[in-house]
Amino acid sequence: GAEGGNGAASPALTATQTAYWQQMKQEYVGLLGDHRQPECAETFFNSVSCRILHRDYFHNDFLFVRPAVATDYLDSHKPSYRVYYPVAEGLQKSLIRMVADFGLALPFEDLPRDTRLLARAAIKQLRAQLPRDVGRRIASDCQIHALGSLFFRNKGAYIVGRLINQSTVYPFAVALTRNPAGQVRLDALLLGADDLSTLFSFTRAYFLVDMETPAAVVNFLSSLLPRKPKAELYTMIGLQKQGKTLFYRDFLHHLAHSRDAFDIAPGIKGMVMCVFTLPSYPYVFKLIKDRIDKDGMDHATVRRKYQMVKLHDRVGRMADTWEYSQVALPRSRFAPALLEELRRLVPSLIEESGDTVVIRHVYIERRMTPLNLYLQQASDALLDPAVREYGDAIRQLAAANIFPGDMLYKNFGVTRLGRVVFYDYDEIQRMTEMNFRRIPPAPNEEAEMAAEPWYAIGPNDVFPEEFGRFLLGDARVRGAFMRHHSDLLEPEWWQACRTHVAQGRIEEFFPYDTDRRLRPERPPGTDAAS
Repeated sequence: GAEGGNGAASPALTATQTAYWQQMKQEYVGLLGDHRQPECAETFFNSVSCRILHRDYFHNDFLFVRPAVATDYLDSHKPSYRVYYPVAEGLQKSLIRMVADFGLALPFEDLPRDTRLLARAAIKQLRAQLPRDVGRRIASDCQIHALGSLFFRNKGAYIVGRLINQSTVYPFAVALTRNPAGQVRLDALLLGADDLSTLFSFTRAYFLVDMETPAAVVNFLSSLLPRKPKAELYTMIGLQKQGKTLFYRDFLHHLAHSRDAFDIAPGIKGMVMCVFTLPSYPYVFKLIKDRIDKDGMDHATVRRKYQMVKLHDRVGRMADTWEYSQVALPRSRFAPALLEELRRLVPSLIEESGDTVVIRHVYIERRMTPLNLYLQQASDALLDPAVREYGDAIRQLAAANIFPGDMLYKNFGVTRLGRVVFYDYDEIQRMTEMNFRRIPPAPNEEAEMAAEPWYAIGPNDVFPEEFGRFLLGDARVRGAFMRHHSDLLEPEWWQACRTHVAQGRIEEFFPYDTDRRLRPERPPGTDAAS
């Protein structure tokens, strides 16, 4: 009898229907006692129920708004991680066993050599860190814990683990790649929370991981990256629906324990999105405007662009988004100016019902410092690397078959670790769809001075020579850009990149710098770390 979750009217369930739904939930809970993925099963129940029930019933009597089954100590029949004792058996032997225990079918290029290099890199980095940590030596009971499944993404696979020494945890990952002969080589050692945070960044594609008990894997990862919410960790291991569930629970918890108001986002307003924030919350909320002042742009087009980014390899340069429907928020938490703006710009996406504002469709993104504001405030020492990062982001997006479209600095953000990330997707297109041209010479002086161009422009024509006019008005920014990226103002660079992409050349984008590689002397052609 209940109307679907998108219905506007609130249908009342009869007492019999209410009892039926609540009994069904209890029966379902009874099936989860020995389940290895109960949290995912609860999310599946929520997904199905939300398609049937009206949103008035989106609470814990009918859904798993709160989890019913604890997963704190849940593990698979076979433990989720393996343990090695490097002091007892020697570091290199432990590393050889750690790698060999995955039982890879491919041969190794030279496992003894690679584990020797790996041991040397680990000792070098640990020596630098040990004096700063509790306990200045390697303890006799020092342990290496390695998750039992490899983490696959693009051209790499990763062993993820931790070294525990006198209660101090050192997160690590070992990157595995294939050489042209199809042999496996150990390519890099990532050690420390910052390296691991970059590996599990929200700007990268999700991993493929074979796991019987996701909760055990996420609990392990959480010990390595305590600053990362479990919602992000579930998402990064490919369980995005479960990530959405946890993200929403965290959001409700934050709402209950804060008092500030949703308000209009500061900064330059966009033509496509209406953006608001909750100052105490590290994310922004983006709604597609009802009327978009851009030719050929509508709701469906914008949603296609965002879905394209979700499915595309984000190469560490595009922020992931959370997409939600039918989100009910307390009206009392909205600043009056924001409510007025929502009524004016997105009336089709909001419904005001009593003391609640329901948002029919919203994108939620990590809040970052907009690059335009960062550059205005940056010292020369910070500005140069930021401009270099900006150009690198454009290059890497282009190599991944993404043309950003609008490259203004306001459409890029700066992460906690200083990385520049693109986050405005309404104008992105595939590189292979674009036509990069040089501006033809003017036939005469009058044509050159005219307001209208003297040459025909196709819908996908791009003139890189014009980029400087929009981007390089600031002398400091111009100096840094021309030092690092002057070739981005030439159509030949873009044409060559487009040709490579069209030929099916897949660039290597690894989430670590060359100094993390075990063999940093590898030729530049094999080194495209991002």
